[in-house]
Amino acid sequence: MQTSARPTTIDPEAAADIEKFERLLADHLADRVDEDAFRVFRLNNGIYGQRQGGHNQMVRIKFPYGSVNAEQLDMLASISDRYSRGWGHLTTRQNVQFHFVQLERVPDLLRDLASVGLTTREACGDTVRNVMGCHLAGACPFEVLDISPWAEATFRHFLHHPYAQRLPRKFKINFSGCVTDCGQAMFNDVGVVAVSRPLPDGSLEPGFRVFIAGGLGANPHPAQALEEFTGREDLLPTIEAVLRTFDHFGNRYNKLRARLKWVVDELGIDELRRRILRERQLLLASSSWPGGIPAIVQELGDAPAGLATGSEPTPVGTPVTFRVNTKQDPYTRWESTNVVVGVAKGTVSAIAYARLGDITSEQFRSLAAIVREFGVDVRVTNRQNLALRGLSAEQLPDLYQRLDKIGMAEPGAELARDVVACPGADTCNLAVTQSRGLAEDIGRALEEAGLADVGGIRINISGCTNSCGQHHVADIGFHGAERRAHGRPAPGYQLLLGGHVGNTEIEFAHRALRLPAKAAAEATVRLVGRYSDERTAGEPFAAWVERVGGTKLLAAELKDLDEWPTPEERPDYFTDFDETGPYVAEVGEGECAAG
Repeated sequence: MQTSARPTTIDPEAAADIEKFERLLADHLADRVDEDAFRVFRLNNGIYGQRQGGHNQMVRIKFPYGSVNAEQLDMLASISDRYSRGWGHLTTRQNVQFHFVQLERVPDLLRDLASVGLTTREACGDTVRNVMGCHLAGACPFEVLDISPWAEATFRHFLHHPYAQRLPRKFKINFSGCVTDCGQAMFNDVGVVAVSRPLPDGSLEPGFRVFIAGGLGANPHPAQALEEFTGREDLLPTIEAVLRTFDHFGNRYNKLRARLKWVVDELGIDELRRRILRERQLLLASSSWPGGIPAIVQELGDAPAGLATGSEPTPVGTPVTFRVNTKQDPYTRWESTNVVVGVAKGTVSAIAYARLGDITSEQFRSLAAIVREFGVDVRVTNRQNLALRGLSAEQLPDLYQRLDKIGMAEPGAELARDVVACPGADTCNLAVTQSRGLAEDIGRALEEAGLADVGGIRINISGCTNSCGQHHVADIGFHGAERRAHGRPAPGYQLLLGGHVGNTEIEFAHRALRLPAKAAAEATVRLVGRYSDERTAGEPFAAWVERVGGTKLLAAELKDLDEWPTPEERPDYFTDFDETGPYVAEVGEGECAAG
């Protein structure tokens, strides 16, 4: 299902936002608006300061539920070249970010985005962030409902909503169309999963199960069910009731304990549930009451994709491939890993692989041409790739050739080489390590060891404890940490093992051991190699970890890697990836940390 196109001209509300930004920017540069007030305003408009200081800014653009069209892809190419470094970065929350944008040029960039229906509004700051959704919604053989129009309705309802602006902390909403939970609803402030319940006449009523108060960050919390079943007409009032309750009872005096997950610690889950449901009961009196089926859902419909006639479904998200035959020809290898077959109405979906989530301006333009010529729908995935949906089997060979030409046809989706990393110390104020550099090093090491094509394993890296790279829910996770050896600071990582999210369950990864940054790739090779050799048919990584003795035993077997040569023996151990001088953990003031 394709959602209706967003406006392609600047609507009055967006124009007013941009004019206000331009006016307050001028006042700020003339010292008529102080730094603290302008920072809050800037963040609410999706503009984030970089560690380089000065007027270098990161601009975060919202793709609700990952949806982006050809005209928008063309505009992203133009923005890459005109305002940034010639490329953009896809995030784990289905946004795209551009770095090194000069503050004075932001109003022009915002106008360019608004002309194709894109916005940065509330992409940062203490706001309702980008509304996420499963990237195969509307093309999944297992879904109960197509959550795409519901995510669109939620995005529209809360954009500019009075309660969505100055919250105690950020607020994240996520949708999945079935309990497989490819959208990762289980670690969000509100996670919505489509489910059904039996009626007295034997039929099934589709609706939702709403989970609340999840979060990652330095102290991850699993989301918990609000109630057993939420009807379709009650979904938006329920989400607004959660938001209002958070606004009323969230901690506005301590940012480190301000997320909704901490309200559970203060009140207990039962009392939080009671207050949310009470808020929903009385929400009818509010002028913003959003009850009933939203107009966009009525317009587009939310019927599930259903099974394709005469074909068997395959696992969704991307195929669960456990090992690729490297002797196969490149096209066959790509088709076996990056294509989801047997979905609704005879269509297929394919994953365009974006290494580390980076897409160049040339790739943006080529993708726009593919969208137009192949007639496909595009979604950003939560593993920093792009899902091309609505294909036919006959189009696949041509699509492969087009993607291969622009370097996006590597058989990488969901294989070991598909490493997720946050931007790290390249641009982020809070990062203490170059997470992107480690991701490159791990990819290199896996390729050299012949293990990059191992499937069923997810590797995620964050440059600090805040989990922008979602290391807590990875099979193999790393977060950056400053180490000291021989009296000198050095880049290091905490290794975590066995994280998992799916089937409306979540298991946060367990701490294994701390390692020098330059030893993390070797640790990964050892772990992936053992898993590949020892797993039983279809055995998940977390189950293998438990079967072979658990995290502590595996950590003990890797302990030899936590050894520090002297700076004279190995000077590279005291220099981070992509750096030329001695390591220094420079941490600035955090503006927009994840968690």
